[in-house]
Amino acid sequence: MTSYALISALALLLVVPAAAVTPAYYIPAAHDQFAYDETVNVNNGTGDYIGYSDSTIINGTVEVTAVQTSGAVQAYYYNANHYTNSEGQDYSWTSSGPFGFNWQTFLYVNGTDNQTGYVNPTVWFYVDNALPVGAPVTLLDSSFTVVSRSNSYDLATSAGGWVRTLFLEGNGSYARNDSYGEFNAAYNWKAYFDPTTGYIIAYDYTEEDSNSSGDGFTLTDTLAVTQTSYALSSAPASSPSSGNGSQNADILLGAALGAIVVVVIIVVVVIAVLARRRRARLPRHSMQGQVPLGPRPMGPPPPPINLTPAGQPLVQQIIIKETVKVKCPYCGSLIDTTAEKCPFCGAART
Repeated sequence: MTSYALISALALLLVVPAAAVTPAYYIPAAHDQFAYDETVNVNNGTGDYIGYSDSTIINGTVEVTAVQTSGAVQAYYYNANHYTNSEGQDYSWTSSGPFGFNWQTFLYVNGTDNQTGYVNPTVWFYVDNALPVGAPVTLLDSSFTVVSRSNSYDLATSAGGWVRTLFLEGNGSYARNDSYGEFNAAYNWKAYFDPTTGYIIAYDYTEEDSNSSGDGFTLTDTLAVTQTSYALSSAPASSPSSGNGSQNADILLGAALGAIVVVVIIVVVVIAVLARRRRARLPRHSMQGQVPLGPRPMGPPPPPINLTPAGQPLVQQIIIKETVKVKCPYCGSLIDTTAEKCPFCGAART
């Protein structure tokens, strides 16, 4: 009897730790899925980027296909992308494939949803929904902090209107070095997750790029789910309150700032035009609509475009200035009307 009791006690000690590993947060389930719309814009250029803009629209889906007790999650993604820019480029492409992540570590395993350039990144679309306010979180390789566990967000898509979200925010900087050029990039990233499942609901990303030459641009990336396999929680609308006096003051201040901005833009454009006349060149722009999000992109980059067909030499741009010509009365050669003497016979033009 004593031996039996001892064995039973040991068995209980082995069972309790196994049960204790069950997390307090939501564990993904097979067939969890969401669809989203994403828009990436590059604009507000300075220096060589004045007047340049590009835009990428992405319609994406992520679906969990299998979940294991070991923590391994199998998933599948699909993206349909469309890219345009102010230089006339217009491309569409798709990307898709299986990948995996771990619901215990939140790290990608066995591939990613086309997230390249990382070393051991965390997933961007799933977090611990039990985290308290103030807790640190990592998405891809960017650091965030939990700001609110009950934030009202206007989703404004077919998935819902005002919904309750787990609100995370991150700020950071990095050195951009890609086909856009070398820039110092500073970003703010606001991300909103479902407080019940920990899956992404929306995010708003803003990045300012600049360099010592005065070149730069603004990159914005907004994403919102359009369909989910799980119900989102509705929330009351959130709107700032202000009195009429402060509103009028804001209008006057906005008008004054607007006038200043117009003057600055005119000066910058004039300087840029003069500079372009001296350099007589255009900056090279990437057709990548998906550019780094602190510092990685969401979704796949389009294939590189070579505007010169293979096997053909680069075409040089030659500008010819036309002038009126007349015959020299002595030798009959054609000479410019602005010439004071014939360059062929040396006779003075009369």
